[in-house]
This record gives sequence, structure tokens and C-alpha cells, in this order.
Amino acid sequence: MTPDITLVLLVLAGTVILFVSEWLRVDVIALLIMVTLAWLGLVEPAEAFSGLASGAVISIIAVMILGYGVERSGVMNRLTRPILKAAGSSEKRLIGLVSSVIGILSAFIQNIGAAALFLPAILRISKNTRIPASRLLMPMGFSAILGGTLSMVGSSPLLILNDLMRQGGEAPFGLFAVTPLGSTLLAIGIVYFLLFRKFVLPAGKKEETPANSQEDLIETWHLPSTIFQVFIPPGSPLSGKTREEVQVRMNYGLNVLALLEGDDVRYAPWRHTPFRSGQEVALLGKLADVERFVDDFDLQVRPFAYRFKALQSGESGGFAEVIIPPRSPVAGKTLREIEMRKKWGVEPIMTLIGDKEERRDFSDQELRPGEAIFVHGPWGNVRAMADNIHFVLATPIESPETTGRGKPFTASLCFLGAIALALSGVHLSLSLLSGAVAMILLRIVPIDEAYRAVDWRTVFLLAGLIPLGIAMEKTGAANFVAHQMMLLLHGNHPIWILAGVGVLATVFSLFISNAAATVLLVPLVMIMGHMSDLDPRGLALLVAVCASNSFVLPTHQVNALLMSPGGYRNADYLKAGGIMSVLFLAVAVAFIYLVFM
Repeated sequence: MTPDITLVLLVLAGTVILFVSEWLRVDVIALLIMVTLAWLGLVEPAEAFSGLASGAVISIIAVMILGYGVERSGVMNRLTRPILKAAGSSEKRLIGLVSSVIGILSAFIQNIGAAALFLPAILRISKNTRIPASRLLMPMGFSAILGGTLSMVGSSPLLILNDLMRQGGEAPFGLFAVTPLGSTLLAIGIVYFLLFRKFVLPAGKKEETPANSQEDLIETWHLPSTIFQVFIPPGSPLSGKTREEVQVRMNYGLNVLALLEGDDVRYAPWRHTPFRSGQEVALLGKLADVERFVDDFDLQVRPFAYRFKALQSGESGGFAEVIIPPRSPVAGKTLREIEMRKKWGVEPIMTLIGDKEERRDFSDQELRPGEAIFVHGPWGNVRAMADNIHFVLATPIESPETTGRGKPFTASLCFLGAIALALSGVHLSLSLLSGAVAMILLRIVPIDEAYRAVDWRTVFLLAGLIPLGIAMEKTGAANFVAHQMMLLLHGNHPIWILAGVGVLATVFSLFISNAAATVLLVPLVMIMGHMSDLDPRGLALLVAVCASNSFVLPTHQVNALLMSPGGYRNADYLKAGGIMSVLFLAVAVAFIYLVFM
């Protein structure tokens, strides 16, 4: 073993330790790897930065923008309504129909985006039909993950696979080369829940049928439902002070929903916005707290103004529940740091993580993935906030200003055009990026929103790991590791070698990202294929597919997103996901053996 091989293996070991320990963010780890390899002389500087220009990274950026554009245009809302209407109130029909549709959608848009799209509708159906959300969300989430294996653009591992194939001197796969395997996996996943849902899904708690989503939120979470309007007269001690100085929430338990000055309404005023005499203030809270506030600052209670109509719950404004998705830019930050009121114009009312509620002052509380925040504001502001990147909307909103943002036909044309280009033989990254650029030029996705639609952590994760693959191949480390693995597997039937590769990819994906697992393992198994006379393309495809076999723990983005709304525990995923993982592995191994070996 040469010194260069030793160095590369040490970097690899350090990478795995950092990923598993989560001492640093995944994108920071990837950037650290990128520069470390260059400084150690294991790759040239140009090779260290080559991941930033790889076709896989460009494809992932384009897919994120395309998926966001399709959702933003209203196409997905038009699609989901008739589907959910046809499913009715039958648990079996809901699982079968919704799982089928979301699986197909996940072949072309990010699976977490597809899950986030259906989440509010499923929660509403759960309330109206009294079917526990825990009976519906897990099948939907598993189908979204399985649907990512239906095409070569359905998941990050499959998106980057062809770049790794080219690096290894192998021919890339066609866009739908994986579809026979993916459709089999999706079908088995749906049938699995249809047949065994009574045994593997948690029973959950039946909900009472609500009159509407606003009444349900207020009743379920005991939210304050009365809005008071007070006037700041000249000479009031409140004039000139900010809500930060007064500590309205901490000292009085009140939420400042809006300020009215003349014809100008400012919703959820920023903490440094000063109160001024002549303003009308909309307050949410209890009468006794409002009276205390009025007495302390010599204010006057006024009849509720028509110009505050956006705050009248259920009409053009009201309460909404948003969830912080995995890898959200706001995760790890506080409300004070992200300036929620200033940026989105909504008032945070309470937060919920697990069974822990916080209602008083949580401005400096660190936000975590899966945490729910209950906000109040105009529906337009709520929708702008819930972009499926920073937050996911868990409350169904039915209002004219939020039903479809226009250009659904144009958005569909851009999306389908990108797919058609890829099928015609145009390079995948060029095809997808052309569709994304078309959406930007046609103003379906404003350029600022296009940047926000991209999960830059994933982008830099891949860009940083690709040089590690180059270093392993260049120094001979990949060949050395593959040789050691073959010594262990030598003499075994090919089916057991395939099973070993599948298990290895599955285990890696549970503790590090599935994209990272693919980048690390594909070069190794391709060399193993050459050593053992097994088709290296089949082994590589097996790794990329099994990297999506993430059901046992809620580590996959989709599982993490649905854990809180579904009220799931780790034991629920172990129970349902354990069987699903075994079925997934058996089908994938059998398919690769029959087709490639």
C-alpha cells in the first residue's frame, strides 16, 4: 500500500466519521474534503474543483428549479384535487391512489417536494374522514422515496450515477433504464401497505371532524382567537417605543398582528418598528391582557377596522401551521436571526417540537428540522413563506389569492420539453438546465426564487465528494479496497456478492447522505465487477438504487418531514421500514441478477 493510498483512505475514514458524527454540516465537510485533497497533492487543483462543473451537479440544480416551477405555477394543485376527490374517505383507496400518484410524480421532481405538496391535503382528509394521519402519511412518504427509482432523474444517487459511469469508462444509462426496477419496487411498496397496513402502521388517534381548518387549529392547540384593535393617542407612553423595548409578548402575552396608519397596513411589524401616535394596533390575545396593556400605556380600544380584513381568520388571512423541513436554511437558527416578521410579514404564535409547546418568548430558541411553527397573517404572506425550502405548509388554504399563480400550461411545457430533449439524445444536464432557464425567462420562476429553490447544501456536498472519487481512482485506493473486498467475497455465488453490495449501500445511506454513499461506493463496485467478471454497470446501478433504501430510520428527508405531522416514533419506522427494506433489497438484487448477470 503506497503512501498516497494511505492518505486517501485516511481522508475517506475521516469523511465517514464526520458524516456519522455530524460535528459539521455536510456541505462544510464536503468543502473541507475538496481543499484537503488539493493541499495533500492527491488531486490537482482543477480536479479538486471539477465537481462544481460536473453534469450531475448541474442536473440536480436544474431539477430543483423545474420542480419548484411546476409547483409554483399551480399545476400540482390542479392535479391533486381530482385525485383526492376520487379517493374519497376509504383508507385503502386513499393509500392506493395517493401512493401511486406521488410515486409517479417523484420520478421527475424531488421526492420531498412531492411529499410536501400532498401533506396539507392528506392532513385535511385525515381530519374530515377521522382516519388518523399516521395511517396515511407513512405509505405516502415511502411511495415518494420508491418513486425516485422510476427514472434516472428521480433521486440524487441516480442523477449522479451516469457521471460516475463515464469516469469509470462505462456507457451511461438511458433516462428510463431503471424504470422496470423502479415500477416493481413502487408496486410492491403499495401492495405491502394495502395488505399489511393493519399490522405495520401505528393506530394513531382519531380526530373529530372540524368545521374548517381555522376552527380546528384554534380548538386543537388552544390558540387565541380574538383580535382587538387599540388606538395610540397623542401623549401615550407607547409612542416612540418598539415592540422589542416594550416586550409585548413576554410582559403581556399578546401578539402584534398589524399596525394601521392612514391607509397603510403593516402586518407583523418588525421588532424594531416604532409605535407612533395616531396608529391603530391589532392585538391577538386575551381580554384581560389587552386591558392591562391599554391601562399601562393610556391606549383606547376601538371597533375592529375593516381595513384589517386580512386578519379575519379563514377569509383572506388567519392561522397556519408550517413545518421546518430537513436541510432548511432556517434550521439551526433562531426567529430573531431569520427575521421572520420582517422577511415574510407573519406573526409567530407558538412552536411545537414533539410534545413540547412554547408560547411565550421563543425568539432566541434554535429551530430544528421537523419543528412546527404556528403563524398568523395574510394568506399571500403565508404562501410566500411556505416555499417547501424554508418551510412546508401543513394547513390547507382555500382562498382566491392562493389558488394557482398562473402559467400552468407554460410551466408544464417547459418541464415536458426538458424531458423530451433528454429522450432525444441531448445530454441530460443540458436538457434539464434548458428547461429551467426557459422557466426563468418566461417568468414562471423569478431568478431570486430560482436561487432559493436550490438546496445548495446538496450541491456543494456532491461537488466536494466527486474529487474524493477521483483521488481514490487516481491513487489506486479504489482498486486496493475493491481487491480486499473481493478477497472476502471470493468463491461466493454472484447473488451473494450482489446482496453484499446492496446491504453495504443500504447501511451507508442510513448514516450518511444517499448521494455521498453513491459517490463513495460506485467506483469500488465497478472495479469489483471487473475483478469478478460481474457486469460493473449492474453493480453500479444496484448501489444507486439501494442508496434510496432508507426506511428503517427517519434519516431520509421525506421520513423526517412526515415524522412530526404523523406523530411517528423511531419504533414505527423500524417496524414498517424494516420489512420494506428487506423487500426492497430482495427485489433489487433479483432484478440486477436476472438482467445484468
